[in-house]
Amino acid sequence: MLSSSRLKTNLPLFQTADGLPYIHRDISWLSFNYRVLQEAMDTNVPLFERIKFLAIYSSNLDEFFRVRMANQRNLLRVGKKTKRELETPPKMVVREIQHIVNKQQQEFSRILEKQIVPELRKHGIYLLRRLDLDERQKEFVEDYFKDHMLPFVQPVLLVKNKIRPFLINRALYLAVLLRSKDEPAAPEEYAIVNIPSDHLPRFVRLPSESGRYNVIILDDIVRHSLSWMFPGYDILDTFSIKLTRDAELYIDDEYSGDLIQKIKDSLAKRHVGPASRFVYDRDMPSPLLELLQNVLELEKYDILQEGRYHNNFDFFRFPDFGMNQLKYSALEPLPHPVLTPAKDMFRVIRQKDQLLHTPFQAYDSVVRFFDEAARDPKVTHIKITQYRVARKSRILEALINAVKAGKQVSVFIEVKARFDEEANIEWGERLEKAGVTVHYSFPGLKVHAKLALVRRMEPKGPRLYSYLATGNFHEETAKVYSDYGLFTADERLTGEVARVFSFLETGKEPLQPFEHLLVGQFNLRSRLIELIELETAQAKVGKKARIVLKMNSLQDREMIEKLYQASQAGVEVKLIIRGICCLAAGKPGFSENIEAISIVDRFLEHGRIFLFHHGGKELLYLSSADWMVRNLSFRVETSFPVYDPVIKKEVMDYLNIQLGDNVKARTLDAEMSNAYRRINGDIPIRSQMETYYYLKRKIERLSDEDS
Repeated sequence: MLSSSRLKTNLPLFQTADGLPYIHRDISWLSFNYRVLQEAMDTNVPLFERIKFLAIYSSNLDEFFRVRMANQRNLLRVGKKTKRELETPPKMVVREIQHIVNKQQQEFSRILEKQIVPELRKHGIYLLRRLDLDERQKEFVEDYFKDHMLPFVQPVLLVKNKIRPFLINRALYLAVLLRSKDEPAAPEEYAIVNIPSDHLPRFVRLPSESGRYNVIILDDIVRHSLSWMFPGYDILDTFSIKLTRDAELYIDDEYSGDLIQKIKDSLAKRHVGPASRFVYDRDMPSPLLELLQNVLELEKYDILQEGRYHNNFDFFRFPDFGMNQLKYSALEPLPHPVLTPAKDMFRVIRQKDQLLHTPFQAYDSVVRFFDEAARDPKVTHIKITQYRVARKSRILEALINAVKAGKQVSVFIEVKARFDEEANIEWGERLEKAGVTVHYSFPGLKVHAKLALVRRMEPKGPRLYSYLATGNFHEETAKVYSDYGLFTADERLTGEVARVFSFLETGKEPLQPFEHLLVGQFNLRSRLIELIELETAQAKVGKKARIVLKMNSLQDREMIEKLYQASQAGVEVKLIIRGICCLAAGKPGFSENIEAISIVDRFLEHGRIFLFHHGGKELLYLSSADWMVRNLSFRVETSFPVYDPVIKKEVMDYLNIQLGDNVKARTLDAEMSNAYRRINGDIPIRSQMETYYYLKRKIERLSDEDS
């Protein structure tokens, strides 16, 4: 495991103008991704899960370079005046990112080669290279290449200043070092060959004797077959390379013209954008690297070393050979104790708010909510926001059925959700064709709120039902993201949800202020500051004051400053931050009373919870919003209060379980050491497992009460 000193950043901690401790956002994110890598090196994690964490780490890093590193590289090109206005010189940030990533990539290679591969062998799984192949396997590889790969490899000889091949975004290539057979004394020549992993499986099973499983990586099949492509040359060596391109959609003006068409046009250019990262085999000789840098027109900040293989997110598809004992044991989603057996969901929700906690509880209750609304003749209207949409969405299919049943259906689709733009546009067009009223993105804003509203005619008049959530309406991510969703008919909440939808559909600000919901662009930031300041004031007069915050990211400087002030006044602050944490916890003079942890486990912690002691009244909010500038200032978000005392206790129990985690929790500090947190003696508390069994015991308890 990497020591904290090897990961320690060289960037100055004090970056704010007034000298407050502040960890750079991108450096903090790299520290988070290292926590993912820690799971891959943890021998207590099942082998195939460790391989999956290697894939997650790689996928995360790839997106980081397509988005964040691309942004940093753009800052390198701004004028001197603009650079002087930046608190940290972009060149310094880029150098530090490269330094940290290089260290992490070395660690990645060590984990794969020294831990994972030997462990696979213990279970009869052999990851072979071309020099390991016997005659039967060589014949198989050669036949596989001729039958499946030959049309895709596209070899190109490199000629300096004459041939400039275009590298496809995120595609794999081999840079080949070769020499003419006819002229042994001739200088070395170079070529590039495509590895067609976009057409074929990255891992290919080889002929194996009984009880043994042989696998070869597609890259090595290409290596073995190079002589077929260059018959007049001796192959001297090969080195893998990959180019990642900037994924930003550069839209000059969101406020005029057709925004959807502009996004479509930008999507078409995303795969031909400027380089954001060129990775190469660290064993590549300098002359070849210099040639590639020249031929591909790369700058020194574009290039990074990796190991022998790239696109390691392909490990998501590493074959498991049916060895389920090398995975986490299945945790079947639990039925919701009230919603699942209910014959009429609307009657149950009308009687009492209901909380859903995925993936521990089945997401079917959400899908059923829309199915019942679509079929119920008493339902007249359905409204929903969509940020990330599943390719096959049972929820949106239910909305199409609702239109067919004569209901008025309105969907707000955020088409600027990064990497989901295309899917969202496709769904929007399909919904419009089906008769759904579709509203699209606001210029300059993203709508990140997760809301649904149903209007139903009942004996006493129309009644509104709402579903408010911390996560997207996405059936697939609901299987692996830990999120909260509240079903309610409470008029205090449903009336304000209706006002949010009115704003989304008309663009006109509500005439009445929000009193219960905290809504981005209206009262979200100001109310959160007010609540922190109230705790601060309570602490200053010697009263109990406490704040517990669970979120994905904490980056907004104003909010961090308020938390520092609260800590200095004596407020007890507990933070559970999965990803970016720019606040430096436990720093003398600023944050002695702030404790911050991060939990990385088999499910992705995604739900946001804000708890304020509030003079003993315990205000509790669930939220779609992280405390980042973009969420609090440039998005429409919702934080919704939990009023039901039983649900409030349940959510507070979840928080206490996580605060007691001593298995998967890491301490977040200014040094970004990511040390595992060890408390409570010898009793292991793994919060995700404890949460699952907490909910399972609840089902058993209710069953006993019914009997």
